[in-house]
Amino acid sequence: MRKNLLQRIILIAVVTLVSLYIVIGPRRTPKLSDFTLAGINNTLRENIRLGLDLKGGSHLVMRVKVADYLKRLTENNSIALANAAKEAGLPVKEVRPEVSERNYRVVVEATDVSKLNQIRDELVKKVDLSGWSASVNDNRLAWELTTAAQRTLSEQAVDQAYRIIDSRINSFGVAEPTLQKHGAQGSNQILLQMPGIQDPERVKKLLVGESRLELVHVIGPDSPAPVQRFPTQEAAIASLGGTVPQNRRVLPYSERDEPTGASGQTSEDNQNKPKEWVVVEAPGIIAGDELRSADAVPTTASSSDYQIVFALKPSGAEKFGRWTGANINKYMGVVLNDEVKSIAFIKSQITDSGQIDGRFTKESAEDLVLTLRSGALPAPLEYQEERTVGPSLGADSIRSGVYASLAGLVLVVLFMIVYYRGAGINAVVALLLNLIITMAALIVFDATLTLPGIAGLILTIGMAVDSNVLIFERIREELRSGKTVTSAIDQGFKRAFVTIIDTHVTTIVSSLFLFVFGTGPIRGFAVTLVLGLLANLFSAVYVSRTIFMWVLSRKGRRPETISI
Repeated sequence: MRKNLLQRIILIAVVTLVSLYIVIGPRRTPKLSDFTLAGINNTLRENIRLGLDLKGGSHLVMRVKVADYLKRLTENNSIALANAAKEAGLPVKEVRPEVSERNYRVVVEATDVSKLNQIRDELVKKVDLSGWSASVNDNRLAWELTTAAQRTLSEQAVDQAYRIIDSRINSFGVAEPTLQKHGAQGSNQILLQMPGIQDPERVKKLLVGESRLELVHVIGPDSPAPVQRFPTQEAAIASLGGTVPQNRRVLPYSERDEPTGASGQTSEDNQNKPKEWVVVEAPGIIAGDELRSADAVPTTASSSDYQIVFALKPSGAEKFGRWTGANINKYMGVVLNDEVKSIAFIKSQITDSGQIDGRFTKESAEDLVLTLRSGALPAPLEYQEERTVGPSLGADSIRSGVYASLAGLVLVVLFMIVYYRGAGINAVVALLLNLIITMAALIVFDATLTLPGIAGLILTIGMAVDSNVLIFERIREELRSGKTVTSAIDQGFKRAFVTIIDTHVTTIVSSLFLFVFGTGPIRGFAVTLVLGLLANLFSAVYVSRTIFMWVLSRKGRRPETISI
């Protein structure tokens, strides 16, 4: 028995010391100040991940505007069908998109009604129209996006936005963010919580910042004549005959208006520079999804001005090389978010790299690089809810939670010692060890402690004491039936063990449902409760039994009484 007791004591000592080190041990080279009460408090705060409600930070709910995504998809298909009809020489009078609420349609008007079927068959071969249902009416062909396809594309847009936001927020360096889909199915909402971020404006700009990069053909005379620029948008449209055809776009072209000094003021010549307009070909040569890498580098002229250097994927480089090879002595534009940032003259074939010039500051260049690397959002984001929790409010929450935990712990300790006397001290030791192991488990599993998580800790205190009460009452029953102390303790633990397992398993199963279907704070409660219950199986049963064994070994082989 003594050998078994020694093994138990060694195991409990190792678990206790390891748990204490995990909870209050510094994550760096320890200093003498770390072992003071204030040092231990600071280390404990550093080791435990605190949630938004305890640490402070920002809570954002965003909605992906999938209607804009479906509208743009309809317009792109309209352009593709018009170009395909022109290339094939089909008798098509007009191709136009028709968009209304939840209705997305591309209409093709033919000049020869007898060839509608031929037009339809030829266009289907050249343009991917999966998910679009075709119909014929008079002299028109119409492709309408089906309801099922709208639902699928909407879900894909939300998924893509989720991945891009995740990439951007991690690249930005926000510590321990919580990102998840939010709301009912079809709400297209995404929840983002950023503990420790008190001024989320820059992060918000980064998240909603568009990064639609395109390389386009700028319409104009061949070299050596300069590209044609127009002083107004109306003048540019007038050069096209008063209307903009589907294979053309009129875009603004101007230098960036960026702060140039520490004061944040812009240069005077840049402020007064009028915006110009150019005509570009649609669709573009390649889009931003062909981007392989992007970096912000200072210009040779000034270390305070930056430019964006990018490289293309092999597929994009092949298309880009083929186009530039066939369009030497013409102009190419770099378009970012429907604005021409720079215009280059094609002297020779270019394959896999390029740059965006402009008056970028270091911060704006780095932010733009992050958005380019993560890809373009499929649709704009709309903020529907924004809440900022200050650090003082988080500190108040921690203080209230600690006071509640201590009050509950003190009352439980007093009750157990008064009602169960010596055995009550056994329960208190097991309870304290339970809390230490639970906190260590939270740190090891990198779980986030929230205010509901503190509530889970308080509930764990009650569950731990409940286990000891079951065991002690069973021991009392065995003693009243006339059994010896040793036999009563053995039978009390054996018979209570099944009940303890039953209560713990049912509670853990309920907590797992909370974790799977709950949101952030509810999941924090579930995680804390499950870890606490698992720790309790060790402390309330194994540790408590070991303490009884140690007490019995001190009383001799046949103790007559025990304080319970």
